[in-house]
Amino acid sequence: MTSTREPVQEGLRPVRAEAGETVEVRFTVNGTPAVLNLPARVTLVDALRDHLGLSGTHVGCEHGVCGMCTVLVDGEAARACLLFACQLDGSEIVTVEGLGRPDDLHPLQESFGRNHALQCGFCTPGFLLSSYDLLSSKPEVTDEELPAELSGVICRCTGYRNILTAVSETRAAHPGGIPEPGNCARRALVGRSGGQSATVVEERAEPPGEPARNVEIVLPEGDPTIAVQVDTALDVPFDEVWRVLDDVHVLAGCLPGAELTEELGEQLYAGRARVAVGPIKLSFHGIARVLEQDRETGTIRVLAQGQDTGGAQTQADITLRARATAAGTELRADAAVHLTGRIAQFGRALAGDISRRMFEQFADSVRHAATTGEAPQQSHAAPSALRMVLGTLLDRIKRIGRSRGGK
Repeated sequence: MTSTREPVQEGLRPVRAEAGETVEVRFTVNGTPAVLNLPARVTLVDALRDHLGLSGTHVGCEHGVCGMCTVLVDGEAARACLLFACQLDGSEIVTVEGLGRPDDLHPLQESFGRNHALQCGFCTPGFLLSSYDLLSSKPEVTDEELPAELSGVICRCTGYRNILTAVSETRAAHPGGIPEPGNCARRALVGRSGGQSATVVEERAEPPGEPARNVEIVLPEGDPTIAVQVDTALDVPFDEVWRVLDDVHVLAGCLPGAELTEELGEQLYAGRARVAVGPIKLSFHGIARVLEQDRETGTIRVLAQGQDTGGAQTQADITLRARATAAGTELRADAAVHLTGRIAQFGRALAGDISRRMFEQFADSVRHAATTGEAPQQSHAAPSALRMVLGTLLDRIKRIGRSRGGK
């Protein structure tokens, strides 16, 4: 189950790192090239969890006994807690995130769910990848052999019987060989650098530091992480509101923490946005494309995507609709937002509250811009998401108080 490898070599000379120095490691994780600068003693499991945000790989005993940290290294099962990341330069690594997608599970994942082969779920990633390794290398394994073959992973919930049933069922359903991992393709990895030196990279035609041109923004398949709809009544005439929506520079200036940095042509723009959740500060660099800008319907639709230096990624489909009313203008914002990485780890409810609060602040800025002719001055510092959420909670408490007072 473990892998023995020679030290990373440069030519024929082993590379040595002094205490405090970092080693550059290049490998492919779930189909995506990654470059990490790590201290030589960082284990693979810590690199995956703390530097790439792939927390599906669990840490148990840290002695190679429990099997919780099992991953595939160059197609074979290995204990990620027993391997230094610097040993794996040039390797192909697959974690449980690469096995299947939420909307297209791997047969092993489907069988584990169908047979209730998981309880607390802590051992599940290790069992899934150990089972995959077993069925791909020994497809003729018998039901009698399964207990011994899978004994390298410990289930703390004593769910072995259902686990064995799930693996046996998968073997029987695929006598010609188990399907390969179904979620390994070039993409932005989930990222969480933890303040240390780590970079997730993808090959690109543009020189480093140059904004990508002729980029097609494609949203992930499946449901968004959060869906937001915010309606705001503005005491400003429609024509004045539309002047703001029709000017991309002013519009960008109304977004909390956002800054437009370059026009790339053909309604494509480069920019950056910042958000802070407690001590965690994220700075996203990305692009946005205006798909629709129609005064007749009062509609503007934008696709946007961005990634921070730790690999956290956000993609969004945003539609703004302005409608004239007797009192002024009704502004509606609809957004479908896909999040990956550390920003996704705050939970749907918190992320939804943050997004709604940001759109409410955006509507206030649109009102200001429509009235004064220019976007409000922003420091471009990261807006505090916790402050936004506290504001939302206070609003909820006030509404509850009012509703109770009316009874």
